[in-house]
Amino acid sequence: MADETTATIELEERDPALQDGTRLEDDFEADLDDESEDSLTFSNGVIEKIVALAVRDVPGVLGMKGGWVNRIQDAFGATAPNKGVTVEVTPENAVRVNISILIEYGVYAPQVFEDVKSAVVKAVAGMTGLEVAGVNLRIEDVLTAEEAAARNRDRRAQQLAAEEEQAKLPQPAEE
Repeated sequence: MADETTATIELEERDPALQDGTRLEDDFEADLDDESEDSLTFSNGVIEKIVALAVRDVPGVLGMKGGWVNRIQDAFGATAPNKGVTVEVTPENAVRVNISILIEYGVYAPQVFEDVKSAVVKAVAGMTGLEVAGVNLRIEDVLTAEEAAARNRDRRAQQLAAEEEQAKLPQPAEE
């Protein structure tokens, strides 16, 4: 399970209403802590999801490789949006990203790494403002076109089976 440390950005901008020198009411101002600052915090799960969504569109990447929990979810037709990704927050409040992927047979792995790294840095920085301290990419498997097609058929069959099971469950009465 991923470490539950969160990344925080100290916001430099203050409330625009206060930037023009406007004073607050004396009673309310006395309650404010002079050292309090605004902050924006991201849970690791949010950053992991951003990374996973960015990586899935990289050419040559056929999928993400998750742990045993993800395999159980897959068996029931559910997939975790952050499958195959973990993040670590550094003491400098940057993130180090660990990714496990499946690649297409015949692609040049160093180019896939560069493309993944670029996509991750762009998505994380663009959405969170956080610096990416490093990207660690682990290639878990290489799949031929036939293996990828069979994997997709199996996944779709599992999804259909899960949907059929869901349909068999009693549905709540509509009011």
